[in-house]
Amino acid sequence: MRLAAFRYLSDAAGVRRAGMVIGSGAQLRIHPFPDDTDLLSLLAASPADREVAADLAGAGDGRALTEVQLLPPVYPVAMRDFVTFESHVEGVSRALQGESEVPPEWYEAPSFLFMAPHAVHGAFDDVSMPPDTERLDFELELAVVVSRDLRNADVHTAAEAIGGYCVMNDWTARDVQGREMRLGLGPSKGKDFATTIGPWVITPEELADYVQPDGRLDVEMTVSVNGVEVGRDRSGNMGWSFAEMLSYASRASWVKAGEVVASGTCGGGALAESWGRNGALVPPPLRIGDVVSMSIQGIGGIRNRVVAGVETVPPVPRARRRVPEDA
Repeated sequence: MRLAAFRYLSDAAGVRRAGMVIGSGAQLRIHPFPDDTDLLSLLAASPADREVAADLAGAGDGRALTEVQLLPPVYPVAMRDFVTFESHVEGVSRALQGESEVPPEWYEAPSFLFMAPHAVHGAFDDVSMPPDTERLDFELELAVVVSRDLRNADVHTAAEAIGGYCVMNDWTARDVQGREMRLGLGPSKGKDFATTIGPWVITPEELADYVQPDGRLDVEMTVSVNGVEVGRDRSGNMGWSFAEMLSYASRASWVKAGEVVASGTCGGGALAESWGRNGALVPPPLRIGDVVSMSIQGIGGIRNRVVAGVETVPPVPRARRRVPEDA
């Protein structure tokens, strides 16, 4: 089942609604659930209960996608971004740290960083160019929506908390990120301006044929800029399954229903990999007017245009230097 959040373009109030997406290509239709339907509750429901809801929503002709604006499927209570693709770690390490190697610590555990949950964008929203960057990049990722609270969960329990899958673009200002990481900190201002998730959430039973015996989902992932493909990989190349990642995140900690948890960038899923391997900014960083399109097999696609920012941002003061005590 494909579950989407949307608003009718004809609705000046912009009321957020939940619906089920049916069909393919130009025949895609969105069938709304009753007005009080919560998408996260549907993800937490059993497949049988979802089918009952689907039967109610499936009556009638639905609405064409041209009549609605797709919204982020959820507004996450938190977001975590793992680093699970070995080839991406190798490529981006050269671009940011000048070392083309995978740190031995990467193999020990599925590391992650926390993201900004307030920065989510819909599948086809414009994304404003952030300030202070000359190296805007994209990151193609697979993500899951957590539908149950977890703490100290084993892998089996964690797998049952996966409500569904979606596509993610973890937009990144690489020059800002590089400055932050030289201080031993994870990226913050380098990433907190935009994250695209969508176009909808597809429930796990729909992707059962793509699951490998070790639990990893194996689907093709592609990204293009202005219609030209620039990256391709398979999610089966992840070092860990999502269930293993969620189990690790829940060790002595809470992972809450409504969180979005991402795979990290796939191999070839970011310009920075090419920059590191080429020793130059080839292909070039994103510019205003560029359109980034991402697609994941069995799930769907997202497409965002980079536009000029319209906000006025305050200047950044430089640090006050410490005055030595014997001065």
